[in-house]
Amino acid sequence: MKIDILTVLPKLLESPFADSILKRAIDAGLVEVGIHDIRQYSTDKHHKVDDYSFGGGAGMVMTIQPIHDCMLELQKETVYDEIIYMTPDGERFNQKIANELSMKKNIMILCGHYKGVDQRVREHLVTREISIGDYVLSGGELAAAVVADSLIRLLPGVLNDETSALSDSFQDNLLAPPVYTRPADYNGWKVPEVLTSGNFKLIDDWRFEQSIQRTKERRPDLLED
Repeated sequence: MKIDILTVLPKLLESPFADSILKRAIDAGLVEVGIHDIRQYSTDKHHKVDDYSFGGGAGMVMTIQPIHDCMLELQKETVYDEIIYMTPDGERFNQKIANELSMKKNIMILCGHYKGVDQRVREHLVTREISIGDYVLSGGELAAAVVADSLIRLLPGVLNDETSALSDSFQDNLLAPPVYTRPADYNGWKVPEVLTSGNFKLIDDWRFEQSIQRTKERRPDLLED
């Protein structure tokens, strides 16, 4: 998979891909992540990428020219399955969308900033708009990193145990069950006996029951789906 991220703050995206699972996936050649500075494509002598909103109002708007030119340059070498714009009013990101996008070969992600991008970018250049929640961030960089992380961990070979992702919360519209590790008794707080029984059928049944109970208590809306 190849993920190209367009941003006006490239340094903000250095850390998420410089450690742990994502770094190992990149180093192993399982995914290629490119961070592209939109300012480098601005025709303004000061590399300006924003301007006042037509009609007035507070806040600046990202201009279309540097965004479009950056996209065109990248598209000379890559055909993208999706060009995603991170925005609070996009479709709500969830595990189903993560699973779907993880099957794509090439993805471009545009990070919004200021009051957002010129509407013509949204109408003519992007193929999908995604939000990670009903709140507003200073920019789309952290949201883009969240989406990229959720996709990359699903790629074959990224996780040491490839079945691990299958038991994550939301994969079957259920929250994951409680998990425990050694010691089995700490400060009088004991691990449920079924987990140390060695009976894997009973353990699987217990985990399924716990998932249903936890989902009923915390996210009953998932069971409606």
